[in-house]
Amino acid sequence: MTKPNSRTSKQRGFTIIETMIAIAIMSIGLLTLVAAFATAVNATQNAQENLIARQKTLEAMESIYTARNAQQITFSQINNFPAGIFSSGTTQLLCAGPDGLVGTTDDISCPASGPCTAGAECVVLPGPDGILGTPDDVAMSLANFSRQIQISNVLNPDGTVNTTLKQITITVSYAKGGSTVPQSYSVNALISSFH
Repeated sequence: MTKPNSRTSKQRGFTIIETMIAIAIMSIGLLTLVAAFATAVNATQNAQENLIARQKTLEAMESIYTARNAQQITFSQINNFPAGIFSSGTTQLLCAGPDGLVGTTDDISCPASGPCTAGAECVVLPGPDGILGTPDDVAMSLANFSRQIQISNVLNPDGTVNTTLKQITITVSYAKGGSTVPQSYSVNALISSFH
């Protein structure tokens, strides 16, 4: 004969409230992962344009320093038009004109060459094989890129203009796809009249 157990066994499981809280926490975690993934995909898609904007900004800055160091231009010419040779306001990326400097008033439309059409500057990128210089290379027009070169005087501590120092700010902007908000890359530097 077996004796009945006087102790009652209680089974305990998850309540509906605990289950809903767990689902809510997991949903927040999953949404965070999806948002992080979307941000990473967006950054990857804009990486090429960001790199081009950075290179075109630095290219313009280096050409100014090189022209000054080679005494191709005088220090007074390092100024925005009409006081100097650099364009005022935002301009499209064009090819350097007779002076060999980008962003000046004598810039010209780029000639058609290879896969590039005439007009705005164009870069050739590697195609599906990932190797530059093969038949599958792809031309990318930089018509959606613009550059602004701002040259301003630097003031001395007493408020007078420093005649041997200027501040240069170069900004390259571009619009991606149908975006109305342009992306931009800027670089600031000081240039002196001394070589």
